[in-house]
Amino acid sequence: MKPIEYYQKVFNLLEEHHKWFQQSIPLIASENVPSPAVREAIVSDFGNRYAEGFPKERVYAGCRFIDEVELLCMEMARELFGAEYADVRPVSGVNANIAVYTAFTQPNDIMMSLSIASGGHISFGKKQFSGTAGSVKNLEVEYFPFDHEIMNIDIEATKTKILERVKANQPLPKLAMFGGSVLPFPHPVKELADFFREHGAIICYDAAHVAGLIGGGQFQDPLREGVDVMTLSTHKTLFGPQGGAIVSKAAHQDALKKAVFPATTSNHHLHHVAGKAIALAEMLEFGKDYAKQVVANAQALAQELANRGFNVLGKKNGFTRSHVLIVDVSEIAYGRDIEKLLENSNIILNRNLLPYDIKFGRHFDTTGGIRLGVQECTRLGMKAGEMKQIADFIARLVLKKENPDKVRNEIIEFRKGFQKVHYAFETATEAYQYLRIRA
Repeated sequence: MKPIEYYQKVFNLLEEHHKWFQQSIPLIASENVPSPAVREAIVSDFGNRYAEGFPKERVYAGCRFIDEVELLCMEMARELFGAEYADVRPVSGVNANIAVYTAFTQPNDIMMSLSIASGGHISFGKKQFSGTAGSVKNLEVEYFPFDHEIMNIDIEATKTKILERVKANQPLPKLAMFGGSVLPFPHPVKELADFFREHGAIICYDAAHVAGLIGGGQFQDPLREGVDVMTLSTHKTLFGPQGGAIVSKAAHQDALKKAVFPATTSNHHLHHVAGKAIALAEMLEFGKDYAKQVVANAQALAQELANRGFNVLGKKNGFTRSHVLIVDVSEIAYGRDIEKLLENSNIILNRNLLPYDIKFGRHFDTTGGIRLGVQECTRLGMKAGEMKQIADFIARLVLKKENPDKVRNEIIEFRKGFQKVHYAFETATEAYQYLRIRA
């Protein structure tokens, strides 16, 4: 192709993507739709500038207004999470976790976290699996014992595992990492924080998925429950641009500040800092109502899927108390096949490992589960009635084997009523409207 043809092809694909999402049901648990105001902030000139370092301590000139925005962003993050220190420079949740590893661990130290199959993130992963903790920091990773019946960490088994290491005079974890990528229920931070601290560990909580629910007062409050530091993503249940942040007690601010810059971050995507600031303002104003509706929608969708015959995990505790639910589809098909079937009918979700998949020889490409998140649909104004409709669409495709083209046409019609962003100050521009700023 000629350069102009490449040029136009890219824009055509961008516009097609926007059109597709206008007609689809977005259920990826790690995504959200930003407000028009956030979108405006991230196309500002901030994205062309450099500001290495901390506000008022920059390596670069030209940061007069950038500094003020970043200081406001940090102030709002402290207020939303009740934190003494906030750092909004990490460019992702993984980057935030690496900064924590840098601040509090040395190579070959032990970290305790969830396994990926039990809901841990790849940034917790062992070196042999190319996980971040092992590959980047050379940490040894021990797993929390996990009870898949309650979809949570086993408290007593965790204590036993640590005490057995004490008895055998083995090294103990230097970092206990709660949180993760599949977090339907609050983790037992209050029950284990003092125990880990007594055995010499720093306690972190990866709130990448549930930061918006924590900020909205609808999940748990890790900083009050005993963690030293909390990392987060700014674009999942917290509905900002893609990025990360760290909040902590004041005692850790010097170590974290240096671990972010110069240790792990150079220029930190300043347009996204502006977008984070707008999203935090929206969360402070609308977050409680939004988070409450997210949890209500997740519980409604879980119950509706269960009513139709799906094996939704966590039934013993009401399926979920967050935005996410996990469905065991192993008796129907591999998760990848369900993912593709639904994607072809404009329902966007992803395959997911089940806590017991490895035992049955299943892996990422042959998972027994799928993962659904309702935070983006909630931002579009959907409530319990729409969750019932979504469950019906999924059941018709997966269980009843209805014609995908027919169901897709119904989904396109269904989505016509949900095109605006809710829980935001300004919502005139539609959620997935393609904004052309070329001539």
